[in-house]
Amino acid sequence: MYNIISKSKYAYVFSITLTALCVLSLSVWGLKYDIDFTGGTLMEIQFAENLPTKDEIGETLKDLNLNSLTLQTSGENSILIRYASENDKINDETWKTLKEKYPSATQLRVDFINSTVSKELKSKSLRAIFLAIAMIMAYIAWAFRKVSRPVESWKYGLGAVIALAHDVLITAGVFSVLGHFLGIEVGIPFIAALLTILGFSVHDTIVVYDRTRENLLRSSNKVAFPDIVNKSLNETLVRSINTSLTVIITLLAIYIFGGASIKYFSLALLIGITFGTYSSIFIASALLVTFYKFALRKNN
Repeated sequence: MYNIISKSKYAYVFSITLTALCVLSLSVWGLKYDIDFTGGTLMEIQFAENLPTKDEIGETLKDLNLNSLTLQTSGENSILIRYASENDKINDETWKTLKEKYPSATQLRVDFINSTVSKELKSKSLRAIFLAIAMIMAYIAWAFRKVSRPVESWKYGLGAVIALAHDVLITAGVFSVLGHFLGIEVGIPFIAALLTILGFSVHDTIVVYDRTRENLLRSSNKVAFPDIVNKSLNETLVRSINTSLTVIITLLAIYIFGGASIKYFSLALLIGITFGTYSSIFIASALLVTFYKFALRKNN
């Protein structure tokens, strides 16, 4: 049996350092938002003949210097062009440039994403993340109400939420660095990825917590709480790693072979789920033992 709990201090140092660096990156550089959050134009173009490659269209529009330009295939011989501008003159120049290069092209639609609406969308996305975390904490506290010794049930919820915040901050921090150095932008798919990470990570944590609850109810008061937590971790370790590995392998395949539209969505999930597995094993359960030791010191 591995003494995982004894390595908690190393995990704490690693996680605190990495989280602090991610918070620093977010504070200094922030995230690079796409037009979902900043506003812009969505133009759909249909080609009568063969659909040009994204590289060819990008090269055609290069001289216009369109900010946050993204290209996505849509339907038969159609492509969606998104860029951060609501200026009619720029839209006309974009269409004129494409029409000169591809005379048979047809403009199917031009939609404007208002910046005011985008700011509201960003605000609602943040509220959705915070609400999800709060509800997860409340549910775990309620679910573990029958094992209030030697650690109160609400501390299970607190431990899970700290681990979740750790996973989300690291994922956001990595994308902050990628945005600053590589210009990678985040939009609604990134928010969806963060919410998915919350769900997956808390699932892993609850598996360990649930085994801890079972072992607590079966054990006598003579067995030390850290030993029970460590035993529970060892009993669920292989299951947690195997479950995460199957997901990580699938996400790697999507990241490598999938289209550009889901590439960074899968990358966010890869980062979040990898650290979610780590935090479920080394952080969430270790926090229960830390809470227990603090309570002992306080009582003594």
